[in-house]
Amino acid sequence: MAIMKYDNKGMEKPLWSPWALDKTVRQMFDRFLAVPKDWEFPLTGGEFFPSVDISETPQEYVIRAEIPGMKKEDTKLSIHNNVLTLSGEKKSEARHEDKKYHRVESYYGSFQRSFVLPDAIKADKVSATFKDGVLSVTVPKAEEAKEKTVEIKVD
Repeated sequence: MAIMKYDNKGMEKPLWSPWALDKTVRQMFDRFLAVPKDWEFPLTGGEFFPSVDISETPQEYVIRAEIPGMKKEDTKLSIHNNVLTLSGEKKSEARHEDKKYHRVESYYGSFQRSFVLPDAIKADKVSATFKDGVLSVTVPKAEEAKEKTVEIKVD
């Protein structure tokens, strides 16, 4: 319940509300926990981290990484001890002195993303395709990892 005061135009104005305290506390924590502008993600240092989607079917795991503007030659994919590592470098475009840049939001630089895979995979059968700036990695499951149905017998 809020305590109300009427102004000279007959309009209600809250003098105090329990929600006002909540707002004040939120503002205080927002200021305290505020991230400095130069720490915002993505970092302004030009760091590049591709977005990754990981999905699973009964037969395989699929890892899709968005790496627009990159070439196949600029990426490396490896598996060691069931850790899949995607690394590469997105090279910056040459800047021209005769151009006036109003905004540059593209990020460049080296990156590395690693993902721990389950034990029951066929590491020697992993395949990867690169199309339209998306790298798709298919990791087949080993037979022991595939879902099996068990027939229920009636006694």
